[in-house]
Amino acid sequence: MAQQVLAGFHAVVARMRYAPESLREVYIDSSRRDKRMQTFIDQAKQANLRLIPVSADRLDGLSKGTRHQGVVALANEQELAVDVDELLDDLEAAGQVPLLLLLDGVTDPHNLGACLRTANAAGAHAVIAPRDRAVGLNATVARVACGAAESTPYITVTNLARTMRALRERDVWLVGTDDEATHSLHQVDAKRPMAWVMGAEGEGMRRLTRETCDELVSIPMQGAVESLNVSVASAVCLYESLRQRLA
Repeated sequence: MAQQVLAGFHAVVARMRYAPESLREVYIDSSRRDKRMQTFIDQAKQANLRLIPVSADRLDGLSKGTRHQGVVALANEQELAVDVDELLDDLEAAGQVPLLLLLDGVTDPHNLGACLRTANAAGAHAVIAPRDRAVGLNATVARVACGAAESTPYITVTNLARTMRALRERDVWLVGTDDEATHSLHQVDAKRPMAWVMGAEGEGMRRLTRETCDELVSIPMQGAVESLNVSVASAVCLYESLRQRLA
Protein backbone atom coordinates (compact mmCIF):
# COMPACT_ATOMS: atom_id res chain seq x y z
CA MET A 1 0.00 0.00 0.00
CA ALA A 2 1.29 3.46 -0.89
CA GLN A 3 2.71 5.60 1.90
CA GLN A 4 1.75 9.21 2.55
CA VAL A 5 3.56 11.88 4.55
CA LEU A 6 1.40 14.03 6.85
CA ALA A 7 2.98 17.14 8.32
CA GLY A 8 1.59 19.51 10.95
CA PHE A 9 -0.92 19.20 13.78
CA HIS A 10 -4.07 19.64 11.69
CA ALA A 11 -3.21 16.96 9.11
CA VAL A 12 -2.09 14.36 11.66
CA VAL A 13 -4.94 14.99 14.13
CA ALA A 14 -7.49 14.74 11.31
CA ARG A 15 -6.12 11.33 10.33
CA MET A 16 -6.17 10.28 13.99
CA ARG A 17 -9.89 11.06 14.07
CA TYR A 18 -10.88 9.47 10.75
CA ALA A 19 -8.52 6.50 10.45
CA PRO A 20 -5.98 6.09 13.27
CA GLU A 21 -5.24 2.55 12.12
CA SER A 22 -3.72 3.95 8.91
CA LEU A 23 -0.95 5.77 10.81
CA ARG A 24 2.28 3.78 10.63
CA GLU A 25 4.71 6.00 12.51
CA VAL A 26 4.25 9.34 14.27
CA TYR A 27 7.32 11.50 14.91
CA ILE A 28 7.41 14.47 17.25
CA ASP A 29 10.01 17.14 18.03
CA SER A 30 11.83 15.90 21.13
CA SER A 31 12.67 19.47 22.21
CA ARG A 32 9.10 20.80 22.09
CA ARG A 33 7.23 20.70 25.41
CA ASP A 34 4.57 23.40 25.04
CA LYS A 35 0.86 23.00 25.74
CA ARG A 36 -0.11 22.31 22.12
CA MET A 37 2.40 19.50 21.84
CA GLN A 38 1.28 18.02 25.16
CA THR A 39 -2.34 18.09 23.99
CA PHE A 40 -1.30 16.28 20.82
CA ILE A 41 0.63 13.67 22.81
CA ASP A 42 -2.44 13.04 24.98
CA GLN A 43 -4.62 12.61 21.87
CA ALA A 44 -2.11 10.20 20.35
CA LYS A 45 -2.01 8.12 23.52
CA GLN A 46 -5.80 7.92 23.59
CA ALA A 47 -5.64 6.60 20.03
CA ASN A 48 -3.03 4.02 21.14
CA LEU A 49 -0.37 5.45 18.84
CA ARG A 50 3.33 5.13 19.57
CA LEU A 51 5.21 8.42 19.34
CA ILE A 52 8.82 8.61 18.23
CA PRO A 53 10.73 11.66 19.58
CA VAL A 54 13.33 12.91 17.06
CA SER A 55 15.31 16.04 16.32
CA ALA A 56 13.93 18.97 14.33
CA ASP A 57 16.43 18.15 11.57
CA ARG A 58 14.98 14.64 11.25
CA LEU A 59 11.48 16.08 10.99
CA ASP A 60 12.68 18.49 8.29
CA GLY A 61 13.95 15.53 6.30
CA LEU A 62 10.78 13.49 6.74
CA SER A 63 8.52 16.37 5.70
CA LYS A 64 10.72 17.29 2.73
CA GLY A 65 10.65 20.98 3.53
CA THR A 66 6.95 21.28 4.40
CA ARG A 67 6.30 23.24 7.60
CA HIS A 68 5.62 20.51 10.15
CA GLN A 69 5.22 22.35 13.50
CA GLY A 70 7.07 19.52 15.22
CA VAL A 71 4.78 16.67 14.06
CA VAL A 72 5.20 14.32 11.08
CA ALA A 73 3.42 11.03 10.43
CA LEU A 74 3.90 8.28 7.87
CA ALA A 75 0.56 6.76 6.94
CA ASN A 76 -1.15 4.44 4.49
CA GLU A 77 -3.03 6.37 1.82
CA GLN A 78 -6.77 6.50 2.45
CA GLU A 79 -9.04 4.68 0.02
CA LEU A 80 -11.40 7.44 -1.10
CA ALA A 81 -13.34 7.38 -4.35
CA VAL A 82 -10.91 7.50 -7.29
CA ASP A 83 -13.42 7.24 -10.13
CA VAL A 84 -16.17 9.70 -11.06
CA ASP A 85 -18.70 6.99 -11.98
CA GLU A 86 -18.02 5.17 -8.71
CA LEU A 87 -18.58 8.40 -6.81
CA LEU A 88 -21.86 9.18 -8.59
CA ASP A 89 -23.11 5.62 -8.15
CA ASP A 90 -22.45 5.83 -4.40
CA LEU A 91 -24.23 9.20 -4.16
CA GLU A 92 -27.23 7.91 -6.11
CA ALA A 93 -27.45 4.84 -3.88
CA ALA A 94 -27.36 7.09 -0.81
CA GLY A 95 -30.00 9.44 -2.23
CA GLN A 96 -27.63 12.42 -2.22
CA VAL A 97 -27.59 15.26 -4.76
CA PRO A 98 -24.06 15.61 -6.21
CA LEU A 99 -22.10 18.79 -5.52
CA LEU A 100 -18.66 18.80 -7.14
CA LEU A 101 -15.77 21.21 -7.62
CA LEU A 102 -13.77 21.02 -10.86
CA LEU A 103 -10.39 22.76 -10.99
CA ASP A 104 -8.71 23.49 -14.32
CA GLY A 105 -5.05 24.42 -14.09
CA VAL A 106 -4.61 24.80 -10.32
CA THR A 107 -1.00 23.77 -9.72
CA ASP A 108 -0.18 25.57 -6.47
CA PRO A 109 -0.37 23.21 -3.45
CA HIS A 110 -1.54 26.00 -1.13
CA ASN A 111 -4.46 26.81 -3.46
CA LEU A 112 -5.40 23.15 -3.82
CA GLY A 113 -5.23 22.61 -0.06
CA ALA A 114 -7.47 25.62 0.51
CA CYS A 115 -9.92 24.42 -2.15
CA LEU A 116 -10.12 20.98 -0.53
CA ARG A 117 -10.71 22.57 2.87
CA THR A 118 -13.48 24.78 1.48
CA ALA A 119 -15.05 21.91 -0.48
CA ASN A 120 -15.14 19.77 2.64
CA ALA A 121 -16.63 22.55 4.78
CA ALA A 122 -19.36 23.30 2.22
CA GLY A 123 -20.30 19.65 1.81
CA ALA A 124 -18.93 19.07 -1.70
CA HIS A 125 -18.62 15.39 -2.53
CA ALA A 126 -15.33 15.58 -4.48
CA VAL A 127 -12.76 17.81 -6.11
CA ILE A 128 -11.86 16.84 -9.68
CA ALA A 129 -8.84 18.03 -11.68
CA PRO A 130 -6.92 17.06 -14.83
CA ARG A 131 -3.95 14.82 -14.16
CA ASP A 132 -1.52 16.82 -16.32
CA ARG A 133 -2.40 20.30 -15.03
CA ALA A 134 -2.72 19.80 -11.30
CA VAL A 135 -0.66 19.32 -8.18
CA GLY A 136 -0.77 15.98 -6.39
CA LEU A 137 -1.78 15.34 -2.80
CA ASN A 138 1.57 16.16 -1.22
CA ALA A 139 2.37 17.08 2.38
CA THR A 140 1.80 20.80 1.76
CA VAL A 141 -1.67 20.16 0.37
CA ALA A 142 -2.55 17.95 3.34
CA ARG A 143 -1.34 20.56 5.84
CA VAL A 144 -3.24 23.44 4.23
CA ALA A 145 -6.35 21.30 3.82
CA CYS A 146 -6.47 20.79 7.61
CA GLY A 147 -7.84 17.26 7.36
CA ALA A 148 -10.03 17.70 4.28
CA ALA A 149 -7.59 15.70 2.14
CA GLU A 150 -8.35 12.75 4.38
CA SER A 151 -12.12 12.82 3.84
CA THR A 152 -12.90 14.63 0.56
CA PRO A 153 -12.00 12.63 -2.58
CA TYR A 154 -9.53 14.33 -4.92
CA ILE A 155 -10.01 12.70 -8.31
CA THR A 156 -7.57 13.34 -11.15
CA VAL A 157 -8.69 12.53 -14.70
CA THR A 158 -6.88 12.14 -17.99
CA ASN A 159 -9.16 14.46 -19.95
CA LEU A 160 -11.19 17.07 -18.07
CA ALA A 161 -13.46 17.99 -21.00
CA ARG A 162 -14.32 14.32 -21.57
CA THR A 163 -15.09 13.93 -17.86
CA MET A 164 -17.31 17.00 -18.01
CA ARG A 165 -19.27 15.50 -20.90
CA ALA A 166 -19.65 12.27 -18.92
CA LEU A 167 -20.95 14.25 -15.96
CA ARG A 168 -23.46 15.99 -18.20
CA GLU A 169 -24.70 12.60 -19.46
CA ARG A 170 -25.43 11.76 -15.83
CA ASP A 171 -27.46 14.96 -15.43
CA VAL A 172 -24.81 16.94 -13.54
CA TRP A 173 -25.12 20.64 -14.47
CA LEU A 174 -21.73 22.28 -15.18
CA VAL A 175 -21.40 25.92 -14.10
CA GLY A 176 -18.21 27.82 -14.84
CA THR A 177 -17.16 31.23 -13.55
CA ASP A 178 -16.26 33.96 -16.02
CA ASP A 179 -15.76 37.67 -15.33
CA GLU A 180 -17.59 38.57 -18.53
CA ALA A 181 -20.67 36.42 -17.93
CA THR A 182 -23.92 38.37 -17.80
CA HIS A 183 -25.60 36.18 -15.18
CA SER A 184 -24.63 36.22 -11.51
CA LEU A 185 -23.85 33.07 -9.54
CA HIS A 186 -26.90 33.90 -7.38
CA GLN A 187 -29.12 33.17 -10.39
CA VAL A 188 -27.94 29.55 -10.58
CA ASP A 189 -30.29 26.78 -9.50
CA ALA A 190 -27.76 25.18 -7.17
CA LYS A 191 -30.17 22.63 -5.70
CA ARG A 192 -29.84 20.38 -8.72
CA PRO A 193 -26.92 17.94 -9.25
CA MET A 194 -24.11 20.28 -10.23
CA ALA A 195 -20.41 20.98 -10.50
CA TRP A 196 -18.73 24.37 -10.13
CA VAL A 197 -15.88 24.75 -12.65
CA MET A 198 -12.95 26.99 -11.70
CA GLY A 199 -9.91 28.03 -13.69
CA ALA A 200 -6.48 28.96 -12.40
CA GLU A 201 -5.97 32.49 -11.16
CA GLY A 202 -4.72 34.64 -14.03
CA GLU A 203 -5.22 32.19 -16.91
CA GLY A 204 -8.72 31.11 -16.01
CA MET A 205 -10.32 28.08 -17.64
CA ARG A 206 -8.97 26.69 -20.87
CA ARG A 207 -11.10 27.33 -23.95
CA LEU A 208 -12.41 23.76 -24.25
CA THR A 209 -13.25 23.65 -20.55
CA ARG A 210 -15.22 26.90 -20.86
CA GLU A 211 -17.06 25.69 -23.96
CA THR A 212 -18.03 22.43 -22.25
CA CYS A 213 -19.77 24.21 -19.37
CA ASP A 214 -23.57 24.31 -19.47
CA GLU A 215 -23.64 27.79 -17.99
CA LEU A 216 -21.22 30.63 -17.26
CA VAL A 217 -21.77 33.04 -14.37
CA SER A 218 -19.89 35.88 -12.76
CA ILE A 219 -19.11 36.63 -9.12
CA PRO A 220 -20.31 40.15 -8.25
CA MET A 221 -17.31 42.43 -7.60
CA GLN A 222 -17.80 45.82 -5.95
CA GLY A 223 -14.25 46.91 -5.15
CA ALA A 224 -11.11 47.74 -7.10
CA VAL A 225 -9.82 44.18 -7.50
CA GLU A 226 -10.70 42.39 -10.73
CA SER A 227 -10.65 38.78 -9.54
CA LEU A 228 -10.55 36.51 -6.51
CA ASN A 229 -8.09 33.79 -5.58
CA VAL A 230 -9.37 30.43 -6.85
CA SER A 231 -9.91 29.08 -3.33
CA VAL A 232 -11.91 32.18 -2.35
CA ALA A 233 -13.97 32.03 -5.55
CA SER A 234 -14.62 28.33 -4.89
CA ALA A 235 -15.80 29.17 -1.38
CA VAL A 236 -18.21 31.84 -2.63
CA CYS A 237 -19.76 29.47 -5.19
CA LEU A 238 -19.90 26.35 -3.01
CA TYR A 239 -21.52 28.24 -0.19
CA GLU A 240 -24.15 29.58 -2.57
CA SER A 241 -25.01 25.92 -3.25
CA LEU A 242 -25.08 25.19 0.46
CA ARG A 243 -27.26 28.26 1.14
CA GLN A 244 -29.82 27.19 -1.44
CA ARG A 245 -29.84 23.57 -0.30
CA LEU A 246 -30.38 24.55 3.32
CA ALA A 247 -33.09 27.10 2.56
